[in-house]
Amino acid sequence: MAMATLTMANLTAMIALLIAAATAASNAPAPAPVTGYTNHTVGGTVGWFFNSTTNTSATNYSAWAATQTFNLGDYLIFISISNTTVIQTYNETVYRNCTMDESEDGDTYQYDGGQNQFEKSLTVAVPLTIAGPNYYFSDADDGAQCQSGMAFEIQVNHGLGLPPYLNQPPPPPYLEPPGSDSAQFPPITLPQSPANSGFRAGASLTGVLCVSFFILFELLSVF
Repeated sequence: MAMATLTMANLTAMIALLIAAATAASNAPAPAPVTGYTNHTVGGTVGWFFNSTTNTSATNYSAWAATQTFNLGDYLIFISISNTTVIQTYNETVYRNCTMDESEDGDTYQYDGGQNQFEKSLTVAVPLTIAGPNYYFSDADDGAQCQSGMAFEIQVNHGLGLPPYLNQPPPPPYLEPPGSDSAQFPPITLPQSPANSGFRAGASLTGVLCVSFFILFELLSVF
């Protein structure tokens, strides 16, 4: 009897805990609605840098990413120098291996910010255009920077969806223009005569000949 009472007490306490948890969850503030697009500076004020002396990244980029909410149409802003690279991939294998060697068409991109000289400042803006997991890393120093912390993963939500300037259809496929030896001229359109024009032209010609013979006969009869 005592054991039954104890079991009932435990069950009652468990139910009370479940009710309390459900009440707390229902009272939790709802996530703020998305009202616009955000530029996320990667690493915050630290930026996207690697210390080659200590072989460490400037900050924990995964920890930074965990504090952010990413949506379609947002941008990642990489403030860095040309000693590092910015690789964006949707291929987890590429991300885990810290190299682009196993990338496939359309799943991995490298951004250089228009800078091709060493030790130069650069700013790279990367748009978020695909919802779901997105991976970023630096493959400089044969992947050593990535292996030492220059890498992070984010989850991109739908949010407001892509803005019009990022939601353009791809350009049409390129077609090589014909060479000079195969120049194509526009087709020539010949005017079409009205129906029965051949008959009318023949009748007009016959009439002209008859009149001509009549005039010639009259002239001959005079002489």
